[in-house]
Amino acid sequence: MVLKIARSLAVGVFLFGIANIQAAPQDRDHDRDDRGWYQNRDSFYHGEGWKMRLFDRVRDDLNRVQEVDFNGRDQYRIERTKQELNELQGKLASQRYDQPELDDVIGALNGVVAANQLSPRDRDMLNDDLARLREYREHHEDWR
Repeated sequence: MVLKIARSLAVGVFLFGIANIQAAPQDRDHDRDDRGWYQNRDSFYHGEGWKMRLFDRVRDDLNRVQEVDFNGRDQYRIERTKQELNELQGKLASQRYDQPELDDVIGALNGVVAANQLSPRDRDMLNDDLARLREYREHHEDWR
């Protein structure tokens, strides 16, 4: 009986070790993918015409955080922020600037940043989005 338990335990430890060895390259690949994603995001702001696509970028950032950081927690905050963003974009597409709607987007995004456990990098990214949305609010008439 003791021999069976010891053998089962040894097999379990062996299998656990193999699983960890196989998981390590995946983690490195994930880190590499993350670096590439953030580099692409940073290069977006160095290109031309990014101001016209700011709201799409914010949505992409929200999608990224939702996929990577949220794991089912507080999904409603992200969904609400994307809904507010959709409403704002709809009005802007009709050539109607709606500052209260923009304020709703900023408030919803601020709620995502303040009330969730984000990685430091994702928190910085969303804070950057907040700063750009606030800049848009202050200078929307010159925003091209």
